[in-house]
Amino acid sequence: MSLNTITINQRMDKFDAHHSVWLFGYGSLIFKADFPYIERRPASIANWARRFWQGSHDHRGTEAAPGRVVTLVPAPGALCAGMAYLITPEVFAHLDHREKNGYLRLATDIRFDDGDTVEGLVYIATEDNAAFLGAATERDIARQIASASGPSGRNRDYLLDLAHALRELGQDDAHVFAIERHLADFAK
Repeated sequence: MSLNTITINQRMDKFDAHHSVWLFGYGSLIFKADFPYIERRPASIANWARRFWQGSHDHRGTEAAPGRVVTLVPAPGALCAGMAYLITPEVFAHLDHREKNGYLRLATDIRFDDGDTVEGLVYIATEDNAAFLGAATERDIARQIASASGPSGRNRDYLLDLAHALRELGQDDAHVFAIERHLADFAK
């Protein structure tokens, strides 16, 4: 699949006729909501794990030196915590552009902290996209993150902002926090 997924996502019309829809964010969407929303609530989705396995050629790295950003990978029994935003379909165009580097708009069940659930959207970069980097040791991921930078800034800032946002939500993410610890070994 191409790096640019805008056209593919525009064909996902499941929620186009809805007045509003919930969007689940598990990476930069937790701490950088650069779009209008009606409501924001902590939430989670089941059977997915957050991993720094997606390459970033357009935001936190370049074609020659991609950064690493999070995506979700299947993980039966896991619960991925994040933030849900109630948005209108007019926001899709902005999000499709923001998440164009391999992320697909998918329907998912979102669970709120009070136990309520709703069907909503999530953007996931699956392993068949051209920017997918896949698994690596957390130390190697930290090394790559330490040296990467792109139009949206340093890759290390993305990691640190995500770790901070997860702590503010009271969430523990062993993968993210281990990479954060290793990042100190590559301080610049």
